[in-house]
Amino acid sequence: MNLSFATMAPTRWRLAKWKNQLPEIAAFEPELQKENDRDLKKRSLSLRFRAKSGESLGKLLPEAYALVREAGRRALNMRHFDVQLVGGIGLYHGCIAEMQTGEGKTLTATLPLYLHALTGKGAHLATVNDYLAERDAEWMRPVYETLGMTVGVVISQDTPDNRRHAYGCDITYGTAKE
Repeated sequence: MNLSFATMAPTRWRLAKWKNQLPEIAAFEPELQKENDRDLKKRSLSLRFRAKSGESLGKLLPEAYALVREAGRRALNMRHFDVQLVGGIGLYHGCIAEMQTGEGKTLTATLPLYLHALTGKGAHLATVNDYLAERDAEWMRPVYETLGMTVGVVISQDTPDNRRHAYGCDITYGTAKE
């Protein structure tokens, strides 16, 4: 048996399984494009209710990722590519998604962050420094706000009140040491 194939096989199986979800995500696109911003927020609120009622995030993933994709298109004129959707699915499953500079890590992260935020328990993203935490939060804020989510940022110089407020948001960006 080829050793490299044996070690890569689980990764290939996972990728194939995740790629199989792409048509399900894409199926929502025509309908979502017809909805206005208010209707997108309503749909997001419905997903939040379903998540808080115990429906599994895995079951909500296709519609949630389709919503984030549409919100990104509207708010930033940036539509998630399929490879970013697959990366977001991998992150949801607790895997590491290696992406090179310029491949859209910041946009990819919006997918699992939004999905996990639906539970009402908060979702956190850790970056390497305060600059990136502030930049990424402000850059992606319109995507989240289109879906009715609040965004906070924790930086090293924050007061306890500012930190408390940021951690009370649906989605919080900060550094690994914060």
